[in-house]
Amino acid sequence: MTRVLVVDDDRSIRRTLEKFLVGEGYDVATAGDGHEAMRAAPGADVVLLDLGLPGADGFEVLTAIRAEPHPPPVVVITAREDMQSTVRAVQLGAYEYLVKPLDIDRLRLVVKRAATARDAERALDQFVARESESYQVGNIIGRSAAIREVYKQIGAVSTSRASVLVRGESGTGKELVARAIHYASADRDRPFVAINCTAFARELLESELFGHVKGAFTGAIADKLGRFELAGAGTLFLDEVAELPVDLQAKLLRVLQERTFERVGDSRPVPLRARVIAATHRDLDAMVEAGTFREDLLYRLRVVELHLPPLRDRREDLTLLVEGLLAKINRDLHKHVRVVPRETMAALEAYPWPGNVRELENALTRAVVLSQGEVLEARHLPFAPGGAGAPGPGPRRAHPPTEPELVPLREVERRHVERVLAHTEWNKRRACAVLEISRPTLDRKIDEFGLVRPERARGGAGDDE
Repeated sequence: MTRVLVVDDDRSIRRTLEKFLVGEGYDVATAGDGHEAMRAAPGADVVLLDLGLPGADGFEVLTAIRAEPHPPPVVVITAREDMQSTVRAVQLGAYEYLVKPLDIDRLRLVVKRAATARDAERALDQFVARESESYQVGNIIGRSAAIREVYKQIGAVSTSRASVLVRGESGTGKELVARAIHYASADRDRPFVAINCTAFARELLESELFGHVKGAFTGAIADKLGRFELAGAGTLFLDEVAELPVDLQAKLLRVLQERTFERVGDSRPVPLRARVIAATHRDLDAMVEAGTFREDLLYRLRVVELHLPPLRDRREDLTLLVEGLLAKINRDLHKHVRVVPRETMAALEAYPWPGNVRELENALTRAVVLSQGEVLEARHLPFAPGGAGAPGPGPRRAHPPTEPELVPLREVERRHVERVLAHTEWNKRRACAVLEISRPTLDRKIDEFGLVRPERARGGAGDDE
């Protein structure tokens, strides 16, 4: 039950408000002076505060309450109607300012809104706590020298608000590291806002980043906040920043230099308060040489640069990764696959994992879905031992030749995208035409499924056509 603290030196007002609020379904406590109010405030969900109090006046009480780690909303109730008192109360963090004699309907609405805001704040606190638990450094699995170096770098950069560039192949966990930096920092209770720069067409990406005002373009029927603004004083994560069009690279550079931006269709500057973390799997230095990425923007983004090792360079972490990922997959799918036989582990260790940890998680998820008991059988891996192109030893488990292979729809999609890319020799323009999807959607699916272009097909122009 929502607890409301009524603070007023007039006993009759306290009694009247208490009776009304109890009738509205609230648990009510009262206080008659400032010191009593400060003692009672920590247990309240909403505070109704008179300014003219003995002991400590209402402004002192308001200041003390708002200084608490998770303060309740404070609704100021007073006979003062001067602008100076109103401005000061709002500056000190008052949720609302009501003047006596009170409009009872207005009071009912304000208290209800304040209680709802308090519930939302608690839900946000719980969400941040869960996110912090999910993305703490300890949940980046591994004990290898390479991953321990990443731990040290996360600890170092989390103490500042400098821009960070996270580099690494697809599937190495760049967003996981960005979140770990955020939740290890002093800004952990502020927003973490992510955007994949390949997920939107160029026309929409600018609006997604900077927001727009009503009428800025066809279809802009209302104002919209962009990701920069939504991040507030938290962290904005720009995934696949190398895919930004050149004109947006220039705008991003200006934002990072001047710490302000404008919404599309508006000339009013909006301050940038967020820390920016960017990520890419591409070689940005090579792109600078080729003239496809701005050198000055690269310098702005990589004040600090983190390199994530591919899974093939930290194979000693594979056993730990399998254990940790299996625990997560079992929780998500409500399964109990816990036993990893020697044959299965040998197959996992022999595979090169071109798609890194993301591909490993996808492979384990598929095997868990197909498993009927507690054992993770090698035959359920996408590259079952003994099959075509199998990397590891061991005979394929015999089963009737007429038995159809039952796979999840997601796996069917992965295989189809992989076949089309192979057929077109990774010419993405042709692959998009066959699949009837956009280039950003294809790039997103390649990352999502952990698909990696074979080495023999690299070096041509097909990838960019």
